[in-house]
Amino acid sequence: MLEMLTEPRGVAVIGASTDPAKLGYQVLNNVIQYGYEGGVYPVNPTADEILGKKAYPSVLECPDPVDLAVVLVPNKAVPGVLEQCGQRGLKGAVIITAGFREVGPTGKALEQQVIDIAHKYGMRLIGPNVLGIIDTVAKLNASFAAGMPRRGKIAFMSQSGALCTSILDLALGQGIGFSRFYSIGNKADINELDLITAWAEDPETRAIMAYLEGITNGPEFIKTASEVTRNKPIIAIKSGTTSAGSKAVSSHTGTLAGSEAAYDAAFKQSGIIRAGSVQDLFDIAQAFARQPLLNGDNIGVITNAGGPGIMASDAIEHAGLKLAQLTNETKQALQAKLPPAASVANPVDVLGDAYADRYAMAIDAVLADPNVDALMVVLTPQTMTQIPETAEALGTISKKYGKPVFGAFMGDQAIAPGVDVMRGHSVPNYQVPERAVKAIAAMRDYRTWLNTPALNVETFDVDKKKVAELIAKTRAEGRVTMGDAEARDVLEAYGVPLPKSGVAATPDEAVRMAEEIGYPVVMKIASPDILHKSDIGGIKLNIGSASEVRDAFDLLIYRAKARSSSASTATRNSVR
Repeated sequence: MLEMLTEPRGVAVIGASTDPAKLGYQVLNNVIQYGYEGGVYPVNPTADEILGKKAYPSVLECPDPVDLAVVLVPNKAVPGVLEQCGQRGLKGAVIITAGFREVGPTGKALEQQVIDIAHKYGMRLIGPNVLGIIDTVAKLNASFAAGMPRRGKIAFMSQSGALCTSILDLALGQGIGFSRFYSIGNKADINELDLITAWAEDPETRAIMAYLEGITNGPEFIKTASEVTRNKPIIAIKSGTTSAGSKAVSSHTGTLAGSEAAYDAAFKQSGIIRAGSVQDLFDIAQAFARQPLLNGDNIGVITNAGGPGIMASDAIEHAGLKLAQLTNETKQALQAKLPPAASVANPVDVLGDAYADRYAMAIDAVLADPNVDALMVVLTPQTMTQIPETAEALGTISKKYGKPVFGAFMGDQAIAPGVDVMRGHSVPNYQVPERAVKAIAAMRDYRTWLNTPALNVETFDVDKKKVAELIAKTRAEGRVTMGDAEARDVLEAYGVPLPKSGVAATPDEAVRMAEEIGYPVVMKIASPDILHKSDIGGIKLNIGSASEVRDAFDLLIYRAKARSSSASTATRNSVR
C-alpha cells in the first residue's frame, strides 16, 4: 500500500523557506493548510520558525514520529539530504527538485546516486522532478499545486507535473474528486507499476487514471495491469507516440517513448482503457468512479428537446451501442401520463415545457424497463425547466434500480445548480450527449474485457543471442529499423512459422529460388531503406513462370531505384 505516502505519521519539509515566493514556503503552506493531522517539521538550518512551526537544522533533529520527507533542496544537495533521511529511519521521500536524468548524463549519474542511497536504507522515492503528491484521505497536500481536490474515488498519476496542475484546476472546476493524486516525474524508484499494484488493493479507489510518457518494464506492466483491471478499471493517456512527441518526452522526464502500435496493443492486451484526450480521461473515470458497471448495451434516453435526442441517438449508434427497445408496458405507462405531443419511443421526448415531475415519471418508467441497461437524461435549459429539481429526481430515482445513469444537462451557467445536485448523488454530467456516450462505450469495453477469459500465456525457447546480435548489428550501422531479411531472422528466432523464402541479388537467382519454392510465388523488394514496399509498387503477386519472375525482378529493382537511388536492394521470393 506504500503506507509512507498514504499514512505518514509525520512529514519533514526539507528546504522549507521563509520566503513566500519560494517553493519551500508554498509546499510547507500546503502541507499545513489542508488539515493534515500528523507532525509537520520544516527543515531549514537558518530559521527558527516557519509558518508557526518550529524549524530544525536537519532532518536528523526532527522529533518522532516522521515517516516522509519532501525534498526541495538544490539537486547536488539531494544525495546528502537522503543520506540523512536514511540515517534518521524515514521510510520515503518525495523529491520535488529537478535537474536529474532529464538534463543529460551528469544528471543521470546524480539520479543513480540518489537511487543507490534509497536502496541502501530501504527508502521508497517519488520523483525526482515532480509537482509532489496529494492524498485526500490523509488530508496531505505535499506539493506546490494551487489548490486541493475534493475527496473522491479516483487515483491519478502523471509523469508531467505541469499537466497535474492543469488537471487539478479542471477537476476543481468540475467538482471531480480524487483519493490519491501523484506526480511521478522521472520515476527513479516508485513507478506506474508500483502505484497500480498499491491502488489495486486501495479501498478508497474505484478507478485508476494515468498520464504516461513511457513504461518502465513493459512485460511486467502488462502482466500486472491484466490482473488489476479484472477488479478495477485503469484509464490512461499515453503520450510521446509520434516522432516529435518521442523527442519531447526524452527531454521532459528522461523517458524513452515507444511506438503507437506497441502501446495500443499492450493496453488492449492488459484491459487498459485508452483515452484520447484529457477530457476523455475525466469523462470516463467519472463514469467508473460514480456509477455501477454497465451490464448491457441497451441505452435509454429521455430528453426535453428533439435535436439533442437525435444527437444522442446518433452517438449511441456510432459507438456500437443500442437504443433500448422499450416494452409495450413502458410505452403505455408513458403515454398515459405524457402530453399527446410527447414521444414514448426511445428517445422519450417529454417536451420543452416539462417540469421536474414529468421528468421524474419518465425516469422511473424507463429505468424500470427490463430492456434498459443504462439511462441518459438530456436536458436543455428552457423557461419552464426546473433544473435542480430535475437533477434531484434523477439522483434519487436512480438509486432504486442499480443501473448506471448519466446526465447530459446541456449548457453552462444555467445548468450549474443541477450539476451540483447530481454531483451530490454521484451522477456524472456531460455537457453534450456525445461525451456521455464515449463514457458509456468505455464501460461497455471494460465489461467485454471482464467477460474475456484470462490469457494462458505459453512460454517457449527463444534464440535470444541471435536476436541480440541482429539488434546490435542494426544499431551499429546507425539504423533504427530492420530490413525484411533481418525481421524474418528475428521471427525465426522466436519460432514463428514462416513461408519458404529466399533473397535474390540477380534475376537468375530469383528464378532458381522460385522453382525450388514452387509456383506461384510472391516477389517483393527486400531493403532496409524501403520499409513500406506497397507505397512504391514493390510487391508482385501470383507470379507463375520463370519469364514472369525475370520481368518482375527488373520492374521491382527499377521502382526501388526510382524511389531512392542510394537504397540497398534485392528481391525476396516467398510462397503465398
